[in-house]
Amino acid sequence: MSKMFSALKFPNYRLWTAGALVSNIGTWMQRVAQDWLVLTILTNNDGTAAGITTGLQFLPILFLGPFAGVLADRMNIRKLLLITQSAMGICATVLGVLVITGTAELWHVYVLALGLGIASAFDAPARQSFVSELVPSTHLANAVALNSASFNMARLAGPGVAGLLIAWFGTGPAFLINAASFGAVLFSLFKMRTQELQPTILVKRSKGQIREGIAYLGTRPDLLLIFALAFVVATFGLNFQLTNALMATDVFEVGAGEFGLLGSVMAVGTLGGALLAARRNRPQWRYLLGGAVGFGVLALVASLMPTFFWYAVMMVPVGLASLTYLTSSNTMIQLSVEPAYRGRVMALYMMVIQGGTPIGAPLVGWLGTMFGARWSVAGGAIISLIAGLIAVILVLRKRRKTPKKRSIEQAPQTATITLKPALGH
Repeated sequence: MSKMFSALKFPNYRLWTAGALVSNIGTWMQRVAQDWLVLTILTNNDGTAAGITTGLQFLPILFLGPFAGVLADRMNIRKLLLITQSAMGICATVLGVLVITGTAELWHVYVLALGLGIASAFDAPARQSFVSELVPSTHLANAVALNSASFNMARLAGPGVAGLLIAWFGTGPAFLINAASFGAVLFSLFKMRTQELQPTILVKRSKGQIREGIAYLGTRPDLLLIFALAFVVATFGLNFQLTNALMATDVFEVGAGEFGLLGSVMAVGTLGGALLAARRNRPQWRYLLGGAVGFGVLALVASLMPTFFWYAVMMVPVGLASLTYLTSSNTMIQLSVEPAYRGRVMALYMMVIQGGTPIGAPLVGWLGTMFGARWSVAGGAIISLIAGLIAVILVLRKRRKTPKKRSIEQAPQTATITLKPALGH
């Protein structure tokens, strides 16, 4: 088996990847359907309402993230995933039934988005930690990249299929298909060879475990810089679920099919970035910083595109840059963290990467409503670019002061993370 796909030789990882691929297709279908439902059926292109809906999905992680991380360190991860995946499937089922029966209201979407966010807050650190139980440490970096590739393969199919379903049957079927797709993950969890799993030794219950995780992070200035940059880019820049909807409806005035196509086109770039990452032996600062700066520049250019066609074309390099940044960021964190702190650090990272969305999504939606959809893209791009340039200066300054000190790029491979830039299965 080639180096790019070496992690797939492990049966449990193959099961997990197959289930995740099916499930992630459903995730992207729901994302497109949810935004379309809010923007065109429940409101009159209200970007603020769409931003609130997105924000509610990520709000719980701000409050529950630390507890979720502790739980992931204490509890059997496979059993925890069975619970969280089932809960998210129930949320999707309820929303689908409400839409199909014609009884869905905006507050229903808000409540179910919040419920999905609560389940996802506990699911995220567990899901990310679980990959380290599926493959040995020598294959963790490859598994990280393949997880991202699987997610973005789903991103190629999900939005386009959702767009067609919405055009033909409305948004309801997309929610129900997403609900059914959770069954693929549950099936993979039940069918795994548990004797071949490599579980981390569970942390015993004790006081102050959340503080321990935060204190550990405080001893790692390299990780703190990555966390800070991730917060800015994710909060203000990585809102394409929302900004593409605003651009499609407000600027280009296209239908659901074209809106779904934008997600699929962007996935061409993100899939390419994931496959390139699978060929790398270890993450490097130049990919992380270059990805952040490149994303800011390319997203700014995309906001200026005069037609839908050229905007869609720009989504390819934008997707590649964003995934290069996210892959490097996530991998550099997870391959250097101590196993005993894995769940807690992952939870804190998810708080950073997703927890800013309740701030960023409504703000970006408001910006698009008040000043035009192009500013919703351009504003996030400018902020991300500035943050990336500041990070470049700080890293270069640090390297000049300590040229011989071992960098995070050379850290031992001790953990991994499922690369998912946004809420998913």
